[in-house]
Amino acid sequence: MKTYVGRRKLRLQPFLKNWELYVIITPVLLYFIVFEYVPMYGVQIAFKNFVATKGIWGSPWVGFDHFERFFNSYFFWRLLKNTLGISLYQLAVGFPVPILLALMMNELRLGVFKKFVQTVTYAPHFLSTVVLVGIIVIFLSPQSGIVNQIIVHLGGQPISFMTEPGWFKSIFVWSGVWQQMGWGSIIYLAALAGIDPQLHEAAKVDGASRLQRIWHVNLAGIMPTVVILLILNTGSIMTVGFEKVYLMQNDVILESADVISTYVYRTGIIQAQYSFAAAVGLFNSVINLIMLVTVNYIAKRLNETSLW
Repeated sequence: MKTYVGRRKLRLQPFLKNWELYVIITPVLLYFIVFEYVPMYGVQIAFKNFVATKGIWGSPWVGFDHFERFFNSYFFWRLLKNTLGISLYQLAVGFPVPILLALMMNELRLGVFKKFVQTVTYAPHFLSTVVLVGIIVIFLSPQSGIVNQIIVHLGGQPISFMTEPGWFKSIFVWSGVWQQMGWGSIIYLAALAGIDPQLHEAAKVDGASRLQRIWHVNLAGIMPTVVILLILNTGSIMTVGFEKVYLMQNDVILESADVISTYVYRTGIIQAQYSFAAAVGLFNSVINLIMLVTVNYIAKRLNETSLW
C-alpha cells in the first residue's frame, strides 16, 4: 500500500511542481476540445444521407456513396486542379518572400528607417479580407484603375483583370504576398535575433563577405524555423482561404476560381446538400493530413527537424 501511494505521489510531483503552467494552458486545451475535437462527432454525416428531422444518429448510412459521387463528378478534376494550382503557387511565391524580407530588414542599421519599413510591411496584415478585395477591384478597374491607367499611358490597352480567368491565380497570390509578407517575417526576425553575434565575428575574421555571412550564418541559423513553417504550410496545402476566393469570384472566371472550399459552401449551405458537402470537406482534410505526415517524415529523415 505504501509503495502504491509513493508511486502516485511521484507521478503527481511534476504536476504539483508546475501547476501554474497547467493552469495557463487549460483555456487553450478547452478551446481545442470544445471547438476542434467535439465537432468531429458530426463528421459521420459524410457517410450518411443526413436528414435534419431525423438527426445525425437517425439518418441512414450510405457508406462512401457521397465520395464516389464527388470523384465521378464533372467538378472533381477542376476543383482539384484549381485548389492545388493556387496552393502550390502560393507556397512557391509566398513562403520565401517573408524569409528574404526578414534577412534584408535584419541588415538595416538605421533604426528609424528599419521601424518605418516594418510599419509599412506589417500594416496590410490588419486589413480585412473585404477591404483588401475592394482595393484590388478599384486598382484593377478597366476604366479608372491605376494599373490600367499606367498601361494606357505606356501605350497598351486596358485589361479586364477581374474577368480574365488567366489572371485570377496571380492576382490572388500576389495580393496575399503583399498583405502577409511583413507579418510573416516577424517569426524569422525573432529567430535571427537569437543567432550568436560571435558567429558573425568569427566569419569576419575568416574573411567572409556580408552576403556570405547572410547565407552561411543567418540563413543557416534560422533553417530549423524555416523547416517547421514549411511543414505547417504544406500541411494546409489544400486549404485555400474561402473568404478571399469567394469575394473575388464571378461567373466569368468560375472555371479557374472555383476551389474546394467554395464548392463546399455552394453545395452545403446554398443547395443544402449537407452530407455531400461534408464528404467533400472531409476529403480535403484527409489530403491535408496525409501531406502533413509525409512532409514531416521527409524533413525528419533529411535534417532531423520535424514537428514530432
